[in-house]
Amino acid sequence: LGAAAARCAPARDSHGPPRQGHGGSKAASLHWTGERAVSVLLLGLLPAAYLCPGPAVDYSLAAALTLHGHWGLGQVITDYVHGDVPIKVANTGLYVLSALTFAGLCHFNYHDVGICKAVAMLWSL
Repeated sequence: LGAAAARCAPARDSHGPPRQGHGGSKAASLHWTGERAVSVLLLGLLPAAYLCPGPAVDYSLAAALTLHGHWGLGQVITDYVHGDVPIKVANTGLYVLSALTFAGLCHFNYHDVGICKAVAMLWSL
């Protein structure tokens, strides 16, 4: 059984660069750390939005929510979209969606009541 498994497994090259999709990438580690940092930041921004709403919290929420959503949808694309052209189209759409989301939230913060006040108004209904 062990010999059959060894024949089926690809040869491992310990002298070459790490293969695509495998661990060991410093950029992937930094990205993972960034994702965790944004998640913790969001956990802190939620009470801050309730306790001291204002423009700083509104724009911080706009940036953190957009980035969190961008990374989450990027992972969905990585998991479910296959083929070079569909991946490029999906990633382009993701960047457009993220840019429009951030611009829309900033517009809402500047020209309307802001995210914090809007959520407070929703909860008061």
